[in-house]
Amino acid sequence: MAKYSQSVTDLIEHLARLPGIGKRSAERIAYHLLRVNKSEALALVEAIRHVRENVRYCSACFNLSETETCEICSDPSRNQALLCVVEQPRDLFALEQTGHYRGLYHVLLGRIAPLENVGPDQLTIEQLVNRVRRGNFSEIVLATNPTVEGDGTALYVSNQLQDFDVRITKLARGITSGSILEHANKEILADALQGRVPL
Repeated sequence: MAKYSQSVTDLIEHLARLPGIGKRSAERIAYHLLRVNKSEALALVEAIRHVRENVRYCSACFNLSETETCEICSDPSRNQALLCVVEQPRDLFALEQTGHYRGLYHVLLGRIAPLENVGPDQLTIEQLVNRVRRGNFSEIVLATNPTVEGDGTALYVSNQLQDFDVRITKLARGITSGSILEHANKEILADALQGRVPL
């Protein structure tokens, strides 16, 4: 019975560990990398190395950044009194693409998921509370995903912020319950942002 060489087997195993990539997809990607010219394959390796060495979390909002603070936090034209809380950097990018939000962000780096052993202490909720305490925010928009875990996370965060003199809102449900922000189209996200309601 024919088997892959050890190098190809190792590559397939590493690719199959990526989210959304099964064994068959990993094999297709491995074959693609073997077919392209060497410089293209090595450019991918270099891009991965560059990301690992240069990308970090913004010290203020935990967005992805190549500097101490990200471009959004460093932009003085943003509304400094408006703070949008999202689960992941990809959710931030999805909201930015609508062009309807000009405030700041805070990225939780996940959501509370007891079945996956993810508690509040594993997210950036404490940093969020400290940021609100130090800041001058008039509104916090809780833009977690409309899932059981996302709603539970939003409720937990709102409870942590209840003692502050700040308006807490959530996205309007133009977004279908159970969906993921990064997969919603710009129009749905824009409607949800504009129609946000008190929590």
